Amino acid sequence: MELGVSTLFCLSRPLEGAMEELKRLGIRYVEVTDDGAHALNPRRVGLLRESRESYGWRFSVHAPFSEVNIAAHDDSLRGAALRRLETSIKYASEIGAEVWVFHPGASTALERFYPGSSWERNLESVRHLWRIAEDFGVKAAIENVPEPFPFLLKSVEDFERFYSELDGELGMALDVAHAHIRGETKEFLERMGERIVHVHVSDNRGDRDSHLQVGLGTVRWPEVMEGLRRIGFSGAIIIESYNGIKESLSLLRRLMG
Repeated sequence: MELGVSTLFCLSRPLEGAMEELKRLGIRYVEVTDDGAHALNPRRVGLLRESRESYGWRFSVHAPFSEVNIAAHDDSLRGAALRRLETSIKYASEIGAEVWVFHPGASTALERFYPGSSWERNLESVRHLWRIAEDFGVKAAIENVPEPFPFLLKSVEDFERFYSELDGELGMALDVAHAHIRGETKEFLERMGERIVHVHVSDNRGDRDSHLQVGLGTVRWPEVMEGLRRIGFSGAIIIESYNGIKESLSLLRRLMG
């Protein structure tokens, strides 16, 4: 297991500033949030490639999420979302990202008139993005997403159905904070363990996705880390807290021994 930090904690600032702060933290694994002020483009890709060569950084990329719905009923909107994500995969490949994390789609207001259509469109989009990622040599991982939003993949049962219909080895990015809101962290680890290739961590009090410093909420971190060891997890654990990054790193390092 290796600890890393997402650029989410300083997404409102230019990527260059985030990179300087990450250097001061002394970490070697960075998850680039491909959205907002850090949305990837040729210039930012160049900066990240230079950092990889100069500092030995390893990367993962979190796909755009703020205005993206890969289960949108409107084909033109869904097509635009897919094209944006295809571009993200391309840039992830160019910086040598080890994992590209993306969100499942969400139900829309039209779901009540076309029951099941959101689920099918999501599956179709996931298969498409997975093929694109494989073509670019990038490992894709789909993330469990939080309540109370109308995402399609939130529970362990959702993922079990999803994988039974997907027919493939697409990895899962386990977001511990999202699982905690549902009270399903242990179940995800036990039932999805062989699928988990990447982990996101932040804390909350079981009520909302507040992205607290690790240790300031009600997640039982010793149990989480023991659960990851039990399933033989060897990927990256990415801190997605909004604040207290240094403190979050310190706590997790102690738990990792």
